[in-house]
Amino acid sequence: RDEDVRDILTGQHNAIAAMNRGTLIIDHTTTSAFLAEEMASAAKNAGLRFCDAPVSGGQQGAINGQLSLMVGCDANDYDDVRRITAAYTRTIERMGEIGSGQKTKMVNQICVAGLIQALAEGLHFAEKAGLDRDKVMGVIAQGAAGSWQMSNRHQTMIAGEYQHGFAIDWMRKDLDICLEEALRNNTDLPVTRLVNDYYRELQSMGAGRLDTSALLLRLQNKDEN
Repeated sequence: RDEDVRDILTGQHNAIAAMNRGTLIIDHTTTSAFLAEEMASAAKNAGLRFCDAPVSGGQQGAINGQLSLMVGCDANDYDDVRRITAAYTRTIERMGEIGSGQKTKMVNQICVAGLIQALAEGLHFAEKAGLDRDKVMGVIAQGAAGSWQMSNRHQTMIAGEYQHGFAIDWMRKDLDICLEEALRNNTDLPVTRLVNDYYRELQSMGAGRLDTSALLLRLQNKDEN
């Protein structure tokens, strides 16, 4: 959360005060663009450098050193960011000035939320239609409907296994950030808002620590009730 990063860097722990001048702070959290700008200003005032570099790729991407980084930084700092993060990075791109990395991560989360909901509905429909869901996914994954979520999560979703990394609690935090930014830049995000509500329902069911693909569980639970 914004509050956690602020507490570490400028608040109670005040890590910025303990850093040598010229130090480059690389922030991999998913927080607001407003926070990135605030922390960059605090770093600059202390003679430090700051970049927001949220990541995508999930738990498995981190384990395998295959993360995608979206970087907001001064152009002069980008080579250092690339060098320092190379050991765990598959893709890295400077998106613009401070805050641009966080805004790009918001786009990522907006897209992922919609994809997972669509996959959950497709699997649910296939089950209700009496289809072999594995066969269905095997066929359509090769066409226009294919996605990383479909290829990597449909089997675990069918099996009812939802212990694969990124938790609903964290996604709710991220989607709240997306929706707050959308208010600031006057963007309508109806699907994102709806999926965020669905994740809120799952939290109320005690499923906040399950991974984000548990949207299927919500649909199945509605059938049972």
